[in-house]
Amino acid sequence: MSDRRETDRAINTVWRVEQARVIAGLTRMVRDISLAEELAQEALMAALRAWPESGVPRNPGAWLMQAGKRKAIDYFRHRKMAAGKLEEVGRILEDEVPDTETALHDQLDDDVGDDLLRLIFTSCHPVLPPESRVALTLRLIGGLTTEEIARAFLASDTTIGQRIVRAKRTIADAGVPFEVPRGAEREERVASVLGVLYLIFNEGYSATAGQDWMRPQLCEEAMRLGRILAGLMPEEPEVHGLLALMELQHSRAAARTNGKGEPVLLPDQNRALWDQLMIRRGLDGLARAQRLGGVTGPYTLQAAIAACHARARKADDTDWSQIAALYDLLNQVTPSPVIELNRAVAISMAQGPAAALPLVDALREAPLMQNYHLLYGVRGDLLRKLGRHSEANLDFRKAAELTRNEREKAFLLGRAAEEV
Repeated sequence: MSDRRETDRAINTVWRVEQARVIAGLTRMVRDISLAEELAQEALMAALRAWPESGVPRNPGAWLMQAGKRKAIDYFRHRKMAAGKLEEVGRILEDEVPDTETALHDQLDDDVGDDLLRLIFTSCHPVLPPESRVALTLRLIGGLTTEEIARAFLASDTTIGQRIVRAKRTIADAGVPFEVPRGAEREERVASVLGVLYLIFNEGYSATAGQDWMRPQLCEEAMRLGRILAGLMPEEPEVHGLLALMELQHSRAAARTNGKGEPVLLPDQNRALWDQLMIRRGLDGLARAQRLGGVTGPYTLQAAIAACHARARKADDTDWSQIAALYDLLNQVTPSPVIELNRAVAISMAQGPAAALPLVDALREAPLMQNYHLLYGVRGDLLRKLGRHSEANLDFRKAAELTRNEREKAFLLGRAAEEV
């Protein structure tokens, strides 16, 4: 029985690693994401039947791909299809299945990078709304179940399942080609891909709703996907910039909450808990992005800001003037009132709260900021530092009303109740 459990664990591990690759390879063959996913699942079921008896093969990914291809051949054989295209696909599949596992493994090494990159670009196609890109990417590339995605985003299984089904149908109906685009379209799609990873990471880093301040699984999944993308697109500076940003930010995870799960703000964090290995990786990734020419890319600029924090041994060592300058440059590259709010925070740390408050007050007129809880949280903090305590408490309570995260709400209400 213990051997069976060990084999099952090994199969689950292999599947976690190989699922996206198998689906990507099968999608190239059958040109249908939904069908490729079904065939990959059938390959997994075949492994669950065969491997407990035969053992896990030397090249498990190749075994799964071969099983999936043979399932595809059976699929096309057993359906009476008049469409010549489908018959042609069936013949191509038969021609492409090598006789040996070793031969298939060699073929996989040649194809898998391109196939996986195609699948990433397809999952993040702009024809899909952002929430659908996120769900589909986590399902196909991340290998998360519908239930795991729903739990991470505090949505129902039905809602997430419908998003994934609609996304695959939209891709099929729009005739989205399974390919990596070129030229200007490639640049646009790279931005979409990176935007999806950024959304996934941010939801993990600061959960928008629910009982938890952070959802580390989403941060780790975004970083894993970022590493895959960096391996597939080694010359894209912003890919390395985003990965560096995520690693530098996530290096602080152990210090961002106390033993009760309550938020700990950056100046109060125990920096001995910061992950130095992750910081070194992040700084190396930032240097790589800058060498490749991504000095003014939005993710590389954000990584440079995170690096300023990472390099400071103590909170008082932080170069807030440099951070304010970087936010100024970032706001020129991608203008946003949220970026301007962050710049105001940096200015308050460098020059004092009186210098920053007019900047924050000016932002209250921006439509995007009307219900943005962090605006009121920042304003409350500035007012508190200026001794205007009753006004500060009103803003802390306003911020608490607007947030949907229970940990953050309790933190803000606690600030409003502080005796000073």
